[in-house]
Amino acid sequence: MDNLEKKQIKTIAAISDIHSNVYALEAVLADIRHRDVDQIVNLGDILYGPIAPHATYELLMANRDDIITIRGNQDRQIYEATTAEIANNPTMGFIIKDLSKKAIEWMRSLPFDFHVSEDVYLCHGSPTDDMIYLLEDIETGQPIVRNDATILALLDGIDNDIILCGHTHIPRTVVLSSGQTIVNSGSVGYPAYEDDLPIIHKMQTYSPHANYALIKCIETQQGKHWQTEHVKVAYNYEAAANMALRNGREDWAFALKTGRVVPI
Repeated sequence: MDNLEKKQIKTIAAISDIHSNVYALEAVLADIRHRDVDQIVNLGDILYGPIAPHATYELLMANRDDIITIRGNQDRQIYEATTAEIANNPTMGFIIKDLSKKAIEWMRSLPFDFHVSEDVYLCHGSPTDDMIYLLEDIETGQPIVRNDATILALLDGIDNDIILCGHTHIPRTVVLSSGQTIVNSGSVGYPAYEDDLPIIHKMQTYSPHANYALIKCIETQQGKHWQTEHVKVAYNYEAAANMALRNGREDWAFALKTGRVVPI
């Protein structure tokens, strides 16, 4: 913590939900390198996906000194996977086969959350549960921003000015009545998905771009102000989609190419 504070972090690049998409990650890191960024943070769900888990891990290791990383729910699901779960989920089987033991142990070692400074806090889902959407209610099957009181309750006492989260894959910035700003950086590597927990719902960005966010602290005589920029990076999504197809995931390939869930 002391070392981070001494760096006088003013601009943070937040990445999340890479989901084994090394093609998207390469493009996002290249884009970040052309910007004046003090710290990169990675908000989890890193290696789960039918694209390139181990190559994604290796790229992150090559840049590990520049990135603060926390774990997501699907990172945890990889290292917690039982023999039966691996046998019944071909994608999980592919991931386990592709990853080294060192990569799996790395995921196991990642923290649940992290305080970058007194101003900035990181979590994947919510501060208490990596499976909960902090900003979105999905009771209708589509994401709708929660009301202010519900979001404050889900923060469970976290009072940092800036909360960075992922999990929903939907880029979004929300300012609360408390004055706090919550930024969901969106997904680097998987722009749309459908899930059946807790109910069937769809998350869609409607474009194939790789998403990340830039959060900048601007200090004036009136105090600190936080500026957010959501960045959509073009990359070779066809290559990622072809890898997903090769590994039996037509649904992923469609999402990667369109930012949409396969129509019924």
